[in-house]
Amino acid sequence: MSHLKIDKDLLKRFEKGLDPRNPEGNEVPTTVLGYGEMSTVFSIGEEGQRDFAYKRMPIFNNMDEADKYITMYNEYNEFLNKTIGITVPPFDAEIIENDDGRLVMFGVQKILDPASIGHKVIHAISDDEIMLMVKLILRELKKIWDYNKKKTEFEIGIDGQISNWSVVGYDSKKPKITEKTKFDYLDTTTPFIRKEGVEQLDPELLLRAAPSFLVWLIRWLFLEDVMTRYYDFHLVAVDIIANFYKEQRKDLIPALIDVANDFFATEAKDLNIKPITRKIVDSYYKEDAMIWRLWMFFRKVDRFIKTKITRKGYPFILPGKVKRY
Repeated sequence: MSHLKIDKDLLKRFEKGLDPRNPEGNEVPTTVLGYGEMSTVFSIGEEGQRDFAYKRMPIFNNMDEADKYITMYNEYNEFLNKTIGITVPPFDAEIIENDDGRLVMFGVQKILDPASIGHKVIHAISDDEIMLMVKLILRELKKIWDYNKKKTEFEIGIDGQISNWSVVGYDSKKPKITEKTKFDYLDTTTPFIRKEGVEQLDPELLLRAAPSFLVWLIRWLFLEDVMTRYYDFHLVAVDIIANFYKEQRKDLIPALIDVANDFFATEAKDLNIKPITRKIVDSYYKEDAMIWRLWMFFRKVDRFIKTKITRKGYPFILPGKVKRY
């Protein structure tokens, strides 16, 4: 695995001064780089220390859980990078125990130019280059299903959406995508690995970020869907296209569907993936947007209960309003 020189004392100071409602108000200089459903990505420290992107995950009850998760995180990075051939940035992980006794894992990556991340790039290049970029990402993703097709004891899943990729060597002054463009894959802190058909990631860990009063409902209605969609190339491609709604480029969706279907019919013909339709994309996105709107609403209710009523504190950082259409 990669070994980055992580300043553990810096992370302890960051945790000590963290206000989840105002993470950038920390006395340790902090910039939010992005939000996930259960984690937030920061750069932390002074200029000379801002070489890393830290993904904060306060979901562990004991060190055994955290150690097992880090092992899976390392294995997933190695699988992608060495076994499958999808490049990931240099990575590492660290565990901090904060003043409340909570264990917080930080997944760490070498920081990349924010302008090079896919959801930024698509607003700087031509429509034709966006089509090419999506085709190239599908080509990268095909490596996963080519591996899975070998039927080894392992099966790998991936969240392929555009914001999880960085363009290697990107020049924001001369933005360009060509057939030779290479990518780094960023979202490795949710390690989708099945061994002999058994999911290695304990889904109950992901439910720690859920509103406590809705855990049973989420487990019943949504958990299996969320845990299985990333092993299905068809759904991963649908997700990539549907996210162009969120990226405010829904005008590109018909052409992107054509790109994906052409790719499935030619380069990925051996995988026998069914075609994507506009109805499938629209239905998928409406359902996905509804789920995450409800998720965020009830997480805010949960935060209110825990901070204002029970006074137990709320360790998660919630994003602001996300424009979906």
